[in-house]
Amino acid sequence: MNNRNFLLALGAAALLCPALALAQPAASFTVTSGQISDQKAVFATVESAHVVAARARLGGTVMQLAVQDGDTVTAGAPIALVADPTLAEQESALDAEVAGLSAQLAQANVDFTRDQALIRSGAIARSTLDDARTAVNVADSSLKSRIAERQALAQRIAEGAVLAPVSGRVLLTPVTQGTVVLAGDSIATIADQNYVLRLDIPEYHAPLLHVGDPVRLDSDDTSPGPAEFGKISLIYPQIQNGQVEADATAPNLGSYFVGQRIQVWVFAGQRPGIVIPARFIETKFGLDYVNLRNQDGSLITIPVQRGQAQPTPTMPDGMEILSGLHRGDVLTAPSAATP
Repeated sequence: MNNRNFLLALGAAALLCPALALAQPAASFTVTSGQISDQKAVFATVESAHVVAARARLGGTVMQLAVQDGDTVTAGAPIALVADPTLAEQESALDAEVAGLSAQLAQANVDFTRDQALIRSGAIARSTLDDARTAVNVADSSLKSRIAERQALAQRIAEGAVLAPVSGRVLLTPVTQGTVVLAGDSIATIADQNYVLRLDIPEYHAPLLHVGDPVRLDSDDTSPGPAEFGKISLIYPQIQNGQVEADATAPNLGSYFVGQRIQVWVFAGQRPGIVIPARFIETKFGLDYVNLRNQDGSLITIPVQRGQAQPTPTMPDGMEILSGLHRGDVLTAPSAATP
């Protein structure tokens, strides 16, 4: 483990023992003792909580493809358009039939109206009027049937639009424009925008894991900054290949690549110890010193032995002290010490 990882090591002491992070003036710090969280470095993979496929509901040819790998989409956004040329021909045929049946119904209404006038003068028989009325009803029913069939076909054609089932990031588009697909084929694979950290932890460490335990994410050289903290949200009740899987949530996971492996520190028990801010430590000639204030107000410089870094959200520069300090000692920052 290199020095940078030591400086970024997980310290949840302030969450577990508030006495380790008492508010102090910027120029002084009162040493306290309490329980320090041990930690273990494990690798975690950034995973999506759900990975779903946007599938074609209609067989045909991909006429348009609106996304590519890595794009961010919202639920309901159009991803692709699948068209079947035969459906367009059927639509044209139905349009012609609807037009013909409309003309037939119009003619039947004209004949029925004329026969109504003729029946009053006795020029035609009652059966002729009945035949005309029946012709109107048949033409009207046929027209309604073809219109309903035309609407059903239009709905089927509209199903060629492939929509994003969830909001997230496109991981894979296995088709291109012009690809022939069948109903149910995957057009794009989308990772849900709710990312989690999938941790692989040795099974001997499983008894120490609990839902809600803190975890800390290592920053990297490309995005240096303070440590980010999360917590374990789910522990899977199965051991595979000597590993226990657990999920953890943390802020800003959307900035990582899906499948990216990062180092994470997890809770591994507690032990007593002393933690102070690293800014109160001054290194001279390879040795670490702190300025200790006596009861009479005078300052003395004493050597200390630093241990592992113990950063917490309330003490980002927390550093464990193995020897040299005792509970109740008052430290003064090097910049505030008098010569």
